[in-house]
Amino acid sequence: MIVVTTNEVDGYRVVRTIGMVRGLSVRSRSLAGNIGASIQILFGGNITLYTRLAELARQEAFDNLVAHAEDKGANAIVAMRYDANEMASAVTEVLAYGTAVVVEKIR
Repeated sequence: MIVVTTNEVDGYRVVRTIGMVRGLSVRSRSLAGNIGASIQILFGGNITLYTRLAELARQEAFDNLVAHAEDKGANAIVAMRYDANEMASAVTEVLAYGTAVVVEKIR
């Protein structure tokens, strides 16, 4: 699966546009994670517990996006983006979305 943030894939032509696809991940921080992060906050710098949580949520949303596109018969996603919102205290939604297409290599 080719996934790009641009509207075109270099070296390929879009032969069919399937439509919008998305992948969603909703994650919460655990009590232990919040305590560990609070300790890291006291010392400053990168809060690795939250970094790992954010990366996990983004990867899960991305994987769900790719699965959605594959289910629709796409071999590429163009104009891919992420969006994130806090749904409740300590609950974050990460949405990955884009346009599913079928591309073929330009000869």
